[in-house]
Amino acid sequence: MTRVVVTGMGAITPNGRNLDEFCQSLLHHVSGIKFHKHLEEIGMRCCVAGIPIEDDTILKTNFSTSDIKHITSKNIKYACIAATEAWIDAGLVINNDIEDLETGCIIGCSTGDIHQFREVIQKVDNHQIKRLGTRFIEQLMVSGASAKVAGLLGLGNRVFSNSSACATGTESIIMGYEYIRSGRAKRMLAGSCESPDEYIWSNFDNMRILARGYNDIPEKSSRPLSASAKGFIPGAGAGILVLETLETAIQRNAKIYAEIIGGFSNSGGQRRGGSMTAPNKNGVVNCIKGALKDAAILPENVDLISGHLTATMADPIEIENWSVALGRKQKKFPKINTLKSMIGHCLSAAGSIEIVSLILQVHHEFIHANMNCKDIHKDILKNIDAGCIPQERESYKIRTALKANFGFGDVNATIAIKKYNA
Repeated sequence: MTRVVVTGMGAITPNGRNLDEFCQSLLHHVSGIKFHKHLEEIGMRCCVAGIPIEDDTILKTNFSTSDIKHITSKNIKYACIAATEAWIDAGLVINNDIEDLETGCIIGCSTGDIHQFREVIQKVDNHQIKRLGTRFIEQLMVSGASAKVAGLLGLGNRVFSNSSACATGTESIIMGYEYIRSGRAKRMLAGSCESPDEYIWSNFDNMRILARGYNDIPEKSSRPLSASAKGFIPGAGAGILVLETLETAIQRNAKIYAEIIGGFSNSGGQRRGGSMTAPNKNGVVNCIKGALKDAAILPENVDLISGHLTATMADPIEIENWSVALGRKQKKFPKINTLKSMIGHCLSAAGSIEIVSLILQVHHEFIHANMNCKDIHKDILKNIDAGCIPQERESYKIRTALKANFGFGDVNATIAIKKYNA
């Protein structure tokens, strides 16, 4: 069977403008969640969010002004920044003369940039169609991120996008992995992106599932696993991986961060408690078991779980589902952590950014802390020993790790990642 490895990564996150900054933030538990005045001005009760500090230096350095001047959509820009960093990190060359027939791209997102839609709608409603120009449609396409990245890097294999709510990022990387494993490409750029969007966030605020009461202490607002959790904190950004066959990675003497060894996506069918906004427990358990089977690993060999864990009432249920799927409880439960305590919930970008963080932990042999959960929820402690939830950074040799994300629509995705061993 074709082995698939990770040879490059790129990230733009609320606590890191690039991969190195992001890694340092993980090591030192730097929160990227801040108060944002414009959220207060529009009447949101939750006025804190994880919004990246945008730095497009890497684009200006590697591409002409004409190549990048029309990138006005935030999610497309984030994807281009992260993808270019991943490409360079993998030791690959940007070729302006010929398309790369061996490399494809899948970058997912939940919607196009609604700020771009708003601008178009305003112009049309004001009978200003002639002022639309000719480039807006590129910014409105859900597939715009994949298309633009492919154009910048000259990718000539399959280029496509996916959209599965909060499972999008993990699903995209699974799909990239499966495409290489099937022999259809030697290399895939895979990940997801999400723009900062008060039009989406305000709906969550109105649903009362965003945390309130932390506008003056934003770094304390995201509290997964905690008894005092009051809801999730919205975030934005992008995470992109370069996946390729082990054979091609060895041929070009590429550094290898980790190996992808399996993955599984499914739905709970919105039955037995599952709905548009809640998961069917059975679907989640089957998804985790499906990933274990695809990766051919035993539950007892899982060292670390990167949980979805959104700081909502779903956290205790998620822990119970992990315990059932793995058949492990209390002190036998693996270590578990969640990046959302530092950057919030980046929605469609959550999975890909969290996978970048997981691979950094596997590669550099540490487990980052869970912030803001000294008061672990009592229902969580029915299934897991408190020692399995690190409160400080721990040095740890991670052999095998699982990452899962669960999204609106009762959709699930789980991926298995292993420390590379020749």
